Parts: sequence; structure tokens; C-alpha cells
Amino acid sequence: MASTHVASHHARVLVASNRGPVSYALDETGTLTARRGGGGLVSGLSAIGPEADAVWVCAALNDGDREAVRRTGGALDPSDTGGQRVRMLDIAPQVHADAYNGVANSVLWFVHHMLYQTPLEPVFDADFRRRWASYEAYNRAFAEALAQEAAQEAAVLIQDYHLSLAPRMLRELRPDLRIGHFSHTPWAPPDYFRLLPDDIAAQVLGGILGADRAAFLTRRWADAFTDCCHAVLGPGIPSGTRIGVHGLGADGDFLRRRAHEPDVDDRMRTLREQIGTAPDGSARKAIVRVDRTELSKNIVRGLLAYEELLQSRPEWRERVVHVAFAYPSRQDLAVYREYTAEVQRVAQEINSRYGTPGWTPVELHVKDDFARSLAAYRLADVALVNPIRDGMNLVAKEVPVVSDEGCALVLSREAGAYEELAEDAVTVNPYDIRGTAVALHEALSMPADERAERTKRLAAQATALPPARWFLDQLAALDE
Repeated sequence: MASTHVASHHARVLVASNRGPVSYALDETGTLTARRGGGGLVSGLSAIGPEADAVWVCAALNDGDREAVRRTGGALDPSDTGGQRVRMLDIAPQVHADAYNGVANSVLWFVHHMLYQTPLEPVFDADFRRRWASYEAYNRAFAEALAQEAAQEAAVLIQDYHLSLAPRMLRELRPDLRIGHFSHTPWAPPDYFRLLPDDIAAQVLGGILGADRAAFLTRRWADAFTDCCHAVLGPGIPSGTRIGVHGLGADGDFLRRRAHEPDVDDRMRTLREQIGTAPDGSARKAIVRVDRTELSKNIVRGLLAYEELLQSRPEWRERVVHVAFAYPSRQDLAVYREYTAEVQRVAQEINSRYGTPGWTPVELHVKDDFARSLAAYRLADVALVNPIRDGMNLVAKEVPVVSDEGCALVLSREAGAYEELAEDAVTVNPYDIRGTAVALHEALSMPADERAERTKRLAAQATALPPARWFLDQLAALDE
């Protein structure tokens, strides 16, 4: 099922994740174009240096990726990957679709984020069992590739809910390896986790417990995992598995540098024009949100809270603009397409109800543009981060780092970042529309000097554990 590949057996450090550091596009002439990604894992791997002989194992996600695997046997050209050794697996498209969308994103994600409308879902029937078999096969492909690539006693860092079974499978193939698993999502409390069929719940927990170390973004999620183990498997965590916590911080150096490049300045000028000035000539305030249209991000309630602010505090009309970037996510799932459409519908409704010839209350953008996101971070007076539930939420950490004048952070208590940032944020219950509207008013009314002081403290906290350090700390913890 995975690509044929001559194993090297000498990687000292290995990372496994569904998405790799590079993706490929295939044009009609058969030309492949590589596009490199960023993020914490990329920073982390670059921090360990070439002497570690690291390898990244990932899945082919599209036709371009699969063609790259066919041409290379799975060992990607280092000139495409920034010099990193990457092994890409060509898992059969239907198996990948069943595992990725059918189980990881439609079941495990929904459980950990507590998103189900339980009168109707989930339904664990014969079709689910078929998809679960694909999820097992997908995890096995990763475990076999890691076993082939790893040197004796190598360190392996397996990432996220897509690969919850791989640690146990890899342990059985290579008991000599030091294995870590990291969960980037929240972890559900036992009562909700046990929506899963009993055998599946036990398999997920047992899979992760195949690792020497299971790590989480916050103590809250780590404790929930432990509670689930006790509830499903019985008292105690097996002595071979240690539980760890590593909060992922923002990459301050990169963000500050990137936020002052010319394309960001250009977009700031455009955004300022869109925001405009109040009737009295003063600069309008900007409430900024930057999210994927992910169900857990709570964009619709954020818009409703902004509408409540305009309704209950008419003095803010024509004096504030909600700049909302809602970048489409997982549009191959119908529930996500419907959610994206609802975000657009609510934004249009607010604009038609409250807008005037010189003022558009909501500036909604759905086309992904990183430079424009950074521009919005810089000019935001208020950042609205109100997820229903979030493993961490890096937007809450990135905005204070690049803010020009200081920004008041309105933060959901259900974001992982709350554990670190609560003291200097304005906290909200993400379901409470009235409470969120009150918090927006408080944030908009915050004196400039207080806002600037809070932003300084938030930025310091946000960059305390940058991605490279986050990665290296996990490696070091496997050695303890």
C-alpha cells in the first residue's frame, strides 16, 4: 500500500505527520512544482541540524504528491524540501480518504472538540467500521515506514489524532525505539470520549500508550487523557508511558520580520482604507479575527456578539469595523461548506441591517492571504479569539507579538492559550453572545496605555516557548 522504497535504517530523529513540509502541484504538461510549508515542526527539524540525519514521514495528499512519490520512490528530492530528508507515503486514495476525512476529521476531531449534535450523531454502524479498518491500515503504513527508516534506538515524534494507533504498532515492530506522541487538539473528558464504541476508545488510548511519552499542549488536555485511560482501561497509566505538557508558542522573530515586509505594508494601507474614518473624522476601531472556517472556531457566534454590540451600544455604530478573515477549511465535508455559507450569510445580514453609505460594519474576507492576516494583526485594536474549544490557538499568541499600537485580546476560556494568557486577556464564555458583546465593549474602551502594557506581557508569554524550543524539549524529554 505504501510506496516501494529502499530503507536506509540510519535516521536518528524521525517525525511522522499526515501533512509533510512540502506539497506538489501537477500541471497539464506533467510538470511538478514543489511548495514548502512552515510551522512548528519545520522550525523544530531545522533546529536540530544536519548531523542528526532526521527524516520526516508524511502522506501524499493529492495527485501531485502521488506523482512525486511515483517518480522518486517516496524519498523526495532534497532540493524540493529545503534540504530535509522526507519520505512520502502513497497510501491508496480511498484508504487515505476514509482514514483522514472519514475517521480523523469526522469522528476523532468531533469527539475531542465536543462538536456532535448528539440527537442525530454520531452513528457507529457498519460503514464506520469499514472506515475504521482504513484508519488502521493508514496508521500501519506509517508504523512500517518509520520502522524501516529508524536507526537503532532512534527518537520518533508522532503527531496528532491522525496517527493515534501508530505508536503501539511501531512499538511492536521496533521495541528499541524511543517513541513520543503529541496531541495538537484538546482531549475530550471521559463522558464525551466514551461516545466512541468501547473497543475503539480502548484502541485509541492503547495506541497512544504504545509511546514512551504522550504529550499535550496544556495540563488540562493531559489530565483529560489520563482520566479517559482510567475510565476506559482501568486505574493507572502503564508504567512505560510518561505524560508531558509542552505549550506551543509563537515564532516571534519570524513574525516580527515577516510583518514588516512590503506586501504587508501594502495590505495595511488597503485595510485602513476599508476601515475608514468615523463621521467626526477620528480613526475607526478595528475588531480583528483570523480563522479557518473550522466548526470549533465559533465564527458565527463572534459575528452575533458583534451584532449585539451594535444593537446594545449604538454609540459604536460607524465607529468600529469588524475585520473578519474566515478562510475556508475542509470544504470536501458538507458540514464545513454549510458552516462557511452561514458565516457569509450572517455577515451580509449585519451589513444590510446596520451599514450606511460610508460604513460597512463587517469586512469579511474568505480568500487566504497570510500577508493580509499579518497586516490585520498590526492594526487591530481588539483581537477576537472565541473558539468553542481549541488545543492552543496560535492567533491569540501571534497578534500581541506583531501589534503596532497594542491590542486588547478577547479570549475564550475554552482555548488552550487561556491557560497562559488569561491574566492579560478579556475572558469570555464562547457560547454567551451577550457576555461576548460586553467583553468587546470593554476591550474597545480600554485605555491605550493599559492596552499597550497588557500587549507587552501577552507577547512575552506568547513567545516563551517558540516552535524550535518546543520541538527540542520533546526530544530531550524522550532521553530522560
